[in-house]
Amino acid sequence: MVDVDSFVDEKVSEIAEAVGDANAVIALSGGVDSSTAAALAYEAVGDQLTPVYVDTGLMRKGETDQVRETFAYMDSLRVVDARDRFLDALAGATDPEEKRHAIGEQFIREFETVAREVDADYLVQGTIYPDRIESEGTIKSHHNVGGLPERIDFEGIVEPMRDLYKDEVREVARALDLEAVVSERMPFPGPGLAVRIIGEVTEEKLAVTREANHVVEEELADYEPWQALAAVIGKATGVKGDNRVHGWVVAVRSVESRDGMTARAQEIDWETLQRIQSRITGENENVSRVLYDVTHKPPATIEYE
Repeated sequence: MVDVDSFVDEKVSEIAEAVGDANAVIALSGGVDSSTAAALAYEAVGDQLTPVYVDTGLMRKGETDQVRETFAYMDSLRVVDARDRFLDALAGATDPEEKRHAIGEQFIREFETVAREVDADYLVQGTIYPDRIESEGTIKSHHNVGGLPERIDFEGIVEPMRDLYKDEVREVARALDLEAVVSERMPFPGPGLAVRIIGEVTEEKLAVTREANHVVEEELADYEPWQALAAVIGKATGVKGDNRVHGWVVAVRSVESRDGMTARAQEIDWETLQRIQSRITGENENVSRVLYDVTHKPPATIEYE
């Protein structure tokens, strides 16, 4: 494990040295990685830092409001409504890598826009070691690593946690006295719900996925999973009332892990699974069936795309 106190001192100094007298923006999603990076950067450069939360329209239910509340102490926090721009960027994209690259590029353009407004030369990111391993290998591109565009209008990108695993990030977050709602928060992918939708991302699929994810996180909270999620994976025939419906198929996934590099599907009792399917199909008339994913990592990844 990382020596937390030494790590914090070292990274605060590194960020201060890298940014110098310039201004910086930080990509803030509300998750533990970016939140911890934001806390380190804020300690390092204070008012030179502008945290930027981009509402992509791909976020979990209530995410934007929670970020506003959690980071209200940072007076310079910017909340950017980019929902329409992200949906436009994803229009027609069905390949997972294509979607990740489209999201990565749109994120950068949003940060560049704010950077020009506040005269910032540096971008701080919450990239962690598994992001780099998967992107540098042949598994998948992370939006903030392999998904970045070739042209980036920043003098430099600062990644203070690029060598940490998720459990180490949590230790640093606790040392920085971040609220438990942040330090213990379940991982959520940077590309958001877009990687929990097979095929093209549409407003209808997003609405179904967002509500289904909310149900899964609520119902499985007592299991304390590393990650629990719902994904829209296609369509299938079902029956509701006396009517045939060709509705969405939602896959539910819940895994245990230490660092996200490997994971085991959790054993969930039948009563809980039935309650999840009942809520998801009952609360959305366009969902025809719910499946439970029992695949470990490997051979599967935790997310669907």
